[in-house]
This record gives sequence, structure tokens and C-alpha cells, in this order.
Amino acid sequence: MNLNASHWKETAHAAAGAQDHPAPALYVVATPIGNLADLTLRAVHVLGLVDLVACEDSRVTRRLLRHLALDKPLLALHQHNERAAADAVLQHLAAGARVAYASDAGTPAVSDPGAALVQAVAGAGFRVVPIPGASSVTAALSVAGDALAAGFRFCGFAPSKGALRQRAWDAALADADAQVWLEAPHRIEALAREWAMRFGQRPVTLCRELTKQFETVVTLPAAQLVQWLTADADRERGEFVLVLHASPPRAHDDAAASGAPAPDVTRVLDILLSELPLKQAVALTARISGAPRNALYQQALQRRDAGSERG
Repeated sequence: MNLNASHWKETAHAAAGAQDHPAPALYVVATPIGNLADLTLRAVHVLGLVDLVACEDSRVTRRLLRHLALDKPLLALHQHNERAAADAVLQHLAAGARVAYASDAGTPAVSDPGAALVQAVAGAGFRVVPIPGASSVTAALSVAGDALAAGFRFCGFAPSKGALRQRAWDAALADADAQVWLEAPHRIEALAREWAMRFGQRPVTLCRELTKQFETVVTLPAAQLVQWLTADADRERGEFVLVLHASPPRAHDDAAASGAPAPDVTRVLDILLSELPLKQAVALTARISGAPRNALYQQALQRRDAGSERG
């Protein structure tokens, strides 16, 4: 038993006990993404109050409950059985129970299971109560310092390979606002190489092992990601959250006003021109960037002619 658990639960009850926590209801509980101290007092109180904890991985949630000196019935509910397990949750709610749902880390239903469960519970007429807390998405955004962003798009994990992955990067390139992506350690170098080619000087904030002992946060141009990662083998370990910063509006606005492609689009055009016939390179660049094909074609001709003169 954690020697501080009793005091922790007493403090949680004092902070959150006066608020009504109705039954039956599903409580969607955010759990720490690495640092146990990030668990909120209200989450501690609710986990002690509920009759059942549905969870992504019972081993992970059991360890968390042990830290709190809590012993609760657990129900596995993960991406492979979410809809079937949701039926079991509905049975408990129908009997008047309070049920919590916790994914392995962070806020459920944000790149984790939970959305289908919430849909089923709300559709059956039961109350769903958010118990907010740790989130790698908002943690990364808070330290990115992206003053240009008017908002952000949460993208999660990109497809692992093939045309779907390339289409994801195409969409990212065409989106001028900030984006948050997740990546696993065994794929981070591949992502870095693809982003270096696609995004060039567009800033990226890379967050590794957020809230943990070896937390790392660095902001640098996408073109420098590979160099930074490979400079130290330890930098490729752990879980990654990446913020692709908003594109500087000046480059896009000036390009639009002049009819010329923006610098990041020009970079894509140059890469494709080096590998493909001119018309095919122009067509693909237009599809990737959304830039006008006529303007791209004129620039491609100019760059080809300039290259011929240098040759």
C-alpha cells in the first residue's frame, strides 16, 4: 500500500466530495501520461466512489488503483472489444451503478478507446460525466509557443505506410494551421525524414516522454529533425508528440498575391522535378499543395530553363 494513499484520498474527498456525482452515470476519467502526481484530486475521489472501472488494460489500471489503495472490479474495454464491452457497462448502469472509464494514459477517446462507449451510453439515455486531467495534446501545445496558430487540428498517429500515409502528409502540407501528431519510437526517424522533405523550414515542436524523468522538448525547423534525432541514440526512445506549427502567413499571402507558389510548395516542386517529367511533377505538386497549376507550370518552366543555363 502507498503510505500516502490515505492522506491523498482524504484530501481528494475534501476537495471534491461536496460536488454531486450522480448514479447511474459513466465517468470518463483522465489518468496521468507519465507522472502520477498529475492525477487530479477529483479523479482520485471518483475512482474511489465508482462501483466498477472499465479500462483499456486492466494491468495498467490495477497498478494505478494500488497506488491509491483502491480495490475495484475491473472490466477490460479496448479497441478490439469496445462495442461488446459497452453492453456490459450498460447493464451495470441499468442496475444503478457508477462506472468509470480510464484508458492507459491521458484522456479517453482522444486517440484512445472510449468514443464508442460514450456514444452507446449517451444513446441509451445515461449521463456521461467528464473528469478532465492530463493530456499529451494540450501539454505539447502549451510549450510549443506557436503564436501564429489560430487553432489546431489533432491528427493522432499517421497511417504506417503506403498511399494513406502520403495522403496524410499531403493534407498536413495543405493545412496552414497548427497540427498535433503522435508517433512511436520505432517510426520517429522515418517521420522525421518525410517531414524534412515536406515541410522544410516550417517549425516543429518535438516532445519526448512528456511529464516523465527524461522529458525533452525542442523546437526546430522540420529540415533539422533527422539531424537532431540521430545526434543521440537516446533521443529516439520513448513516446513522441509533435506540434507542426502554423505556416507563416506572409509567405502564403505574398505568394497568393503574386500568383507564385509559397516557399514550401516550391520545395516540393523542386524535389518532384528532380525525379519526374515536368508535367507530372506539376500535377502532383498541385494535388499536394492546392496551388494553382498554371502558376506551378510557369515556375517549373523557369526553374528548368535556369537549370539548363547553369548546365
